[in-house]
Amino acid sequence: MKVLVAVKRVVDFNVKVRVKADGSGVETANVKFSMNPFDEIAVEEAVRLKEAGKATEVVVVSMGPAQCQETLRTALAIGADRAIHVVTDAELQPLAVAKMLKALVAKENPDLVILGKQAIDDDNNQTGQMLAALLGWPQGTFASKVEIDGGALTVTREIDGGLEKLGLTLPAIVTTDLRLNEPRYASLPNIMKAKKKPLDSTTPADLGVDPAPRLVTIKVEEPAGRKAGIKVGSVTELVAKLKNEAKVI
Repeated sequence: MKVLVAVKRVVDFNVKVRVKADGSGVETANVKFSMNPFDEIAVEEAVRLKEAGKATEVVVVSMGPAQCQETLRTALAIGADRAIHVVTDAELQPLAVAKMLKALVAKENPDLVILGKQAIDDDNNQTGQMLAALLGWPQGTFASKVEIDGGALTVTREIDGGLEKLGLTLPAIVTTDLRLNEPRYASLPNIMKAKKKPLDSTTPADLGVDPAPRLVTIKVEEPAGRKAGIKVGSVTELVAKLKNEAKVI
């Protein structure tokens, strides 16, 4: 079984994001980037499936500028077998990413595609679902547990009321939630080995996809700062303020 994993290069989750002075976006110059945390979980799950003998090959793919190769090398160091880089400087939105993944699925013929449930930069939570719709494949989103038995896939997913189990037939799409696993740290020997693993490059044009964005960002603003709280001297004063000032009762 071949597993295809999509990974995204994002501003590191430890970095405090700053809005550009002109409001056109967030500051990315001289900012640390890393692999999207949900995608790290996806890579880890694919590698675990291979270690358990359920998968024979793990292929990772990333889309974006040349720096994405660093992200792919990280995935290779975790345990992926080879990587594909779709080189583009265009602003990529979920539908374009899903279309390019569909084209790669047609070339690679994977049995399972694993993605993070969302990227921490745009928080869209759309790509996995769009890819499933384009391919007509079953999907298990927000997976907290993945089990494979032959051609059957069982996905335990988190919902508002607790846990839900889905039975899927392969090929299928899975998007990962935080509690699926804890990604390993890449060891130094594996980091060195990753430099020798194959990393192929292609372009959106080669895949027959126009990545031009369909949505335009008009303005980016920081959220308004919270006002300082106050202390009240009694319950009566609290109720009066809630009623007369906050007008919530």
